[in-house]
Amino acid sequence: MKPLGWVMMIGSIGFVLALLSYCFYRVLSTPKTTEHMHAPLEIDTRDKDT
Repeated sequence: MKPLGWVMMIGSIGFVLALLSYCFYRVLSTPKTTEHMHAPLEIDTRDKDT
């Protein structure tokens, strides 16, 4: 294989691995939330109507 072929192959594999690592990082890292969302207390679930 010619040197330009090696450069293209290493560059493309490096790009794919970097993109894969970035995607895994974005999916697996948890966002820092300052406020937890809760349901309003006015919801009638009807679980005690029996």
